[in-house]
Formats: sequence, structure tokens, C-alpha cells
Amino acid sequence: MEKQSTNDRTKKGTGGYSNITVKKETATRFRSYSKRFSKSHSEVLDGMIQYFKENNLDPFGEGTKIILDSIKKLEVKMMKKFDRIIAIIKNMEKTSIRPTYEMVLILYEAYVKDGRKRKPEQVKIQEERMDFLEPRNTVPKTEHDRILREFENYKKRCNKILKKVEKVEPMMGKPYLKINMGIGDFESLKYKLK
Repeated sequence: MEKQSTNDRTKKGTGGYSNITVKKETATRFRSYSKRFSKSHSEVLDGMIQYFKENNLDPFGEGTKIILDSIKKLEVKMMKKFDRIIAIIKNMEKTSIRPTYEMVLILYEAYVKDGRKRKPEQVKIQEERMDFLEPRNTVPKTEHDRILREFENYKKRCNKILKKVEKVEPMMGKPYLKINMGIGDFESLKYKLK
């Protein structure tokens, strides 16, 4: 029974090994070659066979011809692409670079023929200002608006107080002013004026 199961595994390729007789030199070369991939000898050999099949390569002569033909095809494609790039550059030179160069050349020649040399304008260098350290009498607009609002509020409060002032004329003595204000309002006013 066991022999049949091992035969089944070797047929499927999932297990079991078989011996192949090769020359010692070939075996040595193959071992050193397969060490480069850190794989088993079976895996390396299987990979090589798969590579030859997928690329339709014949290791005995035709394979190198196929590789050389594919390289030549790639070279021809690359040369066509280079030709397209060269054509684009020549077109750019003809349509944009050359006319621009000629216009600049014409302007330069006209300037040279004119013969007049312009006097270079003297550049006025601003003197360094040191007055920024000095205090100024100006106030930023936002600060100015805030101060005006506070002043208006102050005027309103003063008018309220003035409306509460009464003139008292006693029978004896000099006349005086009396403010009709509660103690709480008086304390609040004192606090605001501090």
C-alpha cells in the first residue's frame, strides 16, 4: 500500500525524489549556481525549465538568437522614439526659439545703431530714518475710535450727574450745590474714576 501512495506523490510532483546522472563538473557548477539563489537544487532546476518554456528559449543555439532578436526590436523602437523627440525639438527650435532669438537680435542691433548712450539714472537712496524711535502724536484709527466711544460714555455719565445737582440757598450762609445721589451710585462712581 505504501508503495502505491509514494508512486502517486511522485506522479503528481508533490513529493519523492529521483536521481539524474550528470557529470561531476556539471553537478559542481550547478551546485555553485543554485547557492546564489538560496533555494534547493530542485527549485532552481524547476525555475530554469519554467523560464525556458515561458520564453520559448532553446538552450542549444536558438535561445540566444531569440534574445538578440528581441533586443534588436527594442533598439529599433527606441530609435524611433528618439527620432520623434529630435523632431519635436527641431520643431520647437524652428517655431519658437529661432524667431525669438532673431527678434532679440534685431532689437539689439537697433539699439547699437542708435548710438546714443543713455545716462544711467542716479538711484536716489533714501536716508535712513531714525525718527521712528521718537514718540508720535498720531494714534491708530481703531484706538482713536475706541477713545471717542469712551469719551461719549463719559460725557453721558457727567450729564446724568449734572442733572442730579441742585442749588441750595440756606437762610444763613453761602449757597451751595447738592447732588441727589444714592450711596451705592456714589461708590460706583468713585470706583470707575480710580
